[in-house]
Amino acid sequence: MTKLSYHSIADLIPATTGELFIAYSGGIDSHVLLHLCATQTALKARVVAVYVHHGLQAVADDWEKHCRQQADALGIAFLSINVNAKASHGESPEAAARNARYQALQNLLQTGDLLLLAQHREDQMETLLLQLFRGAGIQGLAAMPVSTAFGLGYMLRPLLNVSKSEIRNYARQQALTWIEDPTNQHNDFDRNFLRNEIVPLLKQRWPSLDKTVARSARHCAEAATLLETWGQEAFGRIFDPTDKSLAIDKLGEFDSEQRNWLLRHWLDLLGLKPPSQALLQSINQQLIAAREDANPRIFTQAHYLKKYRQRLFCLSENRLRKLQGCQEWNPEIPTLTLSNGYLLTRATASAGIDKRIWHAAKITIKPRSGGEKLKLPGRSGQHDLKKLFQEAGIPPWEREIRPLLYLNDRLAAAAGLWVAEWAWTRADDTCYQLYWQPPESV
Repeated sequence: MTKLSYHSIADLIPATTGELFIAYSGGIDSHVLLHLCATQTALKARVVAVYVHHGLQAVADDWEKHCRQQADALGIAFLSINVNAKASHGESPEAAARNARYQALQNLLQTGDLLLLAQHREDQMETLLLQLFRGAGIQGLAAMPVSTAFGLGYMLRPLLNVSKSEIRNYARQQALTWIEDPTNQHNDFDRNFLRNEIVPLLKQRWPSLDKTVARSARHCAEAATLLETWGQEAFGRIFDPTDKSLAIDKLGEFDSEQRNWLLRHWLDLLGLKPPSQALLQSINQQLIAAREDANPRIFTQAHYLKKYRQRLFCLSENRLRKLQGCQEWNPEIPTLTLSNGYLLTRATASAGIDKRIWHAAKITIKPRSGGEKLKLPGRSGQHDLKKLFQEAGIPPWEREIRPLLYLNDRLAAAAGLWVAEWAWTRADDTCYQLYWQPPESV
């Protein structure tokens, strides 16, 4: 059995690191990690033990006091952070506490700082098994990485290849005092049930289970890295960052497994939860394989998946809200929040709506009603707005919500696109350009 010492983890901690924050709960794992770092004179001035106070247990104040005393005894700086760990709708208590804890810890890190977590090999095994039971893919089965970017700094798990027995032996040899959390015996939590009931039974049959499963996690991590490298290159060929759409014709160049990976990556990039196999099948059949003139849509997680001119779009419900009635815009105020949450902004430009006309007019914002025409600068005749939208490749759903601007009840512009010739001019600093954009929350 390997004898645990600071040398076991020294190579993982960069010499040029800024502050070293250690997530310190007072339990045996985090206390051993703190003690290991405290044995290094060169590190102690940079180490901060951080206790996250969730406020979920009556003894949390006592635990905080214990952690402060232990840090003081080791000559380590101590910091306690209170967080709101109340679970939101649909969120488990475990996830709520974890998310609150990670957010608080992430806010601490500045560039070059390091956060150390005391998760060990058994934790890695449990994580992989839980991911397996949830039907996770290869990224989930890679479990926890040793090192990853975290906020402005990095998160490091230096004990990830260390067994629980090595940690216990070290704690006993050093006569350490730690907290035993009674909730660790509550099997209503999935991880506790696995740890208390299932893993001991499995280890009777396979004593080295933690080592072999952790090795499987490393294999999955290597495969996930290779897949990510391929995927990023392939994704770059089909993704348009301006409208966050995918090229349907180029998606067709990939086989079904590759295409599903790219779709998962796309939805993850847009902040959606991993799609089910049924949803991926619907996207492939109803959108990607649909006729070019078809107008299908799929609704999932408060978003609509739509296609237009061989592009696949993912749009939140908020982005598709229609304008309600007319709105007046004070000509002296540079911005206007529309009834559907979008924002109109005017900015000084060298070409656009003549400022003199703007400030002398009654300004009204209206939705399309159909049949509108514009005479554009430098083009003969009037043009149906519908045809202008088609020529510019504006998707049908955007045509319905893009606002029209009227000056003294005369159509002057389609916001962010065109200005009527009668209201248009070109001269430095004598014009306004209009910008139409969704609110930040959309």
